[in-house]
Amino acid sequence: MTEHPTSHEGRQPLAARSQERARPRQEAAAHAPKPAAGGVPAQPPAPPAPTAPPATAPSAAVPAPGASAAQAGPPQDPTGVARREGDRLRFVGAATRRIARGIDLDEIVLGLCRATVPTFSDAILVYLRDPLPVGDERPVAPFVLRLRRTDRLRLTDEDTENALVTNAVQVPVFSSQPELPAAELCEVQAGGALAEVLRGVRPVFGDSAAARAALPELLGDGKTVPTGHRAILAPLRGRRRVIGAAIFLRRPDRPAFEPNDLLVAAQLATHTALGIDKAVLYGREAYIADELQRTMLPEGLPQPTGVRLASRYLPAAETARVGGDWYDAIPLPGSRVALVVGDVMGHSMTSAAIMGQLRTTAQTLAGLDLPPQEVLHHLDEQAQRLGTDRMATCLYAVYDPVSHRITIANAGHPPPILLHLGGRAEVLRVPPGAPIGVGGVDFEAVELDAPAGATLLLYTDGLVESRLRDVWTGIEQLRERLAATAQLTGPDHSPPLEALCDDVLDMLGPGDRDDDIALLAARFDGIAPSDVAYWFLEPEDAAPGRARRLARRALARWGLEDLSDSVELLVSEVVTNAVRYAERPVTLRLLRTDVLRCEVGDDSPQLPRQRRARDTDEGGRGLFLVNRLARRWGATRLSTGKVVWFELPTHP
Repeated sequence: MTEHPTSHEGRQPLAARSQERARPRQEAAAHAPKPAAGGVPAQPPAPPAPTAPPATAPSAAVPAPGASAAQAGPPQDPTGVARREGDRLRFVGAATRRIARGIDLDEIVLGLCRATVPTFSDAILVYLRDPLPVGDERPVAPFVLRLRRTDRLRLTDEDTENALVTNAVQVPVFSSQPELPAAELCEVQAGGALAEVLRGVRPVFGDSAAARAALPELLGDGKTVPTGHRAILAPLRGRRRVIGAAIFLRRPDRPAFEPNDLLVAAQLATHTALGIDKAVLYGREAYIADELQRTMLPEGLPQPTGVRLASRYLPAAETARVGGDWYDAIPLPGSRVALVVGDVMGHSMTSAAIMGQLRTTAQTLAGLDLPPQEVLHHLDEQAQRLGTDRMATCLYAVYDPVSHRITIANAGHPPPILLHLGGRAEVLRVPPGAPIGVGGVDFEAVELDAPAGATLLLYTDGLVESRLRDVWTGIEQLRERLAATAQLTGPDHSPPLEALCDDVLDMLGPGDRDDDIALLAARFDGIAPSDVAYWFLEPEDAAPGRARRLARRALARWGLEDLSDSVELLVSEVVTNAVRYAERPVTLRLLRTDVLRCEVGDDSPQLPRQRRARDTDEGGRGLFLVNRLARRWGATRLSTGKVVWFELPTHP
């Protein structure tokens, strides 16, 4: 009975397959040598003569159809080309990733050097255009390349003593000095050999005709690649133009560069050039952001009478250098000072621009001597004119050193903290109000005591709020920190203002820098009532003479008789000008601090202007005298008129 295959056509029966598997063992047993007497095996018989294989047998090199991969065996690669290409691809991937990790120019160039030395080359020289063009701007002439960085591997005999040895294995040591002399600057001549290589963009071998002509021009007069060294000259082309060149060097004891190494050099040069382009653009943006932020914030704080000021500003992070936080201190008439802290929502150039406009508006409104609630109202209107989504918080306070009072209005900002002289810190109860930009909201101002020796701390929410704590928890921690700092200096002394600001910032933990931080601290010294003299003068012809007599008496009481002549002359000129235009009583006030300050106020909004009087003019010389004799002078417009003031030093 004949059996038929069940699954594959031509498949042998199971019994036949078992017989074929047993046949080789039987034949081997038949030809096996019989053991001789004594257990010594007999000599094996001679092998049978080989017979020619049938014509239909598969070749030994080509597997038979239907044979498995295991039966065919792996393909042979006697030269190791596939292995080298795989290593080359892995190297390019790792090198480009290392280059791409750099953010600024130095990191990218350093990444190229560290990725190629010693894996790809023994030394590298990187030249960059000087100056580097930014974006679409046209590069300046002439075309100059500057040697930006060099790295080399020191493993030669003469450098053995400088190499690091660990367990008898030399560790690569990188050096910032090139292995061959190279010029610091190179001016690329138009139409020269170097210009042609750079224009071609493709890397070239150092022994090619183009490179032999270009390398001396790049390295400098009389300088060439050392004998026996292999080199690749790779232009660095960015998005729009060639921005530099790189030279890869190998010593004679290493394998020479292969044609595929030109592709590797091209990949490295392309990634480096594009990274440098981005780094230059990022650097320009960071520079613009820094300049914008710097110009938006005050360069220095004024030193008004009766108050000392200190400030701090910290951006959220190095990658977000510009934000919308700001602070300001604006001197006001009557020796008062306006203290402002604000925070525009967002971290961008737009936020900084809006902050600048609001800060300028606040300075203008402060110059009009408007009440704090009116200033916030006009800021709210300005924010609405800038856009529907222009939101900000702001706190505006006015300190009067004569009355020792402070008036505060708030627009959605964290409340200020007042540190008293005895060490007690309290969060001031100020109506919170709505943020600027909401519109249709009234703001409310409160007037509080500002005792001498107390410190007022104004800040933005970045100091007290983060992912790790809510704003009220942060405010309480800030209050406790201020109280603890004040306890260290004792009940009779206030902590130093600058040190207090630094100590406040030290409370920030690693996760507390989610937002910008603006900090403004004001130490209230005040002006004692005994150092203030204040009078009302009727707008009549006798007012200047009366003003001179009152000023002379005040100076005699303060022991400043040496200033009597100058003060009487200047007071007479300023009061005469005020009486000429005033309809209501004129105010005269003298303040004695480190300087003598005189303030004359009237109800005329027209500010005086200094002009050059002609020989035939009877007037017009009063402000000229004030400008020559006073150390400083000025005029400020008020909502009810104006104030003209001048200062004289109390000590020569």
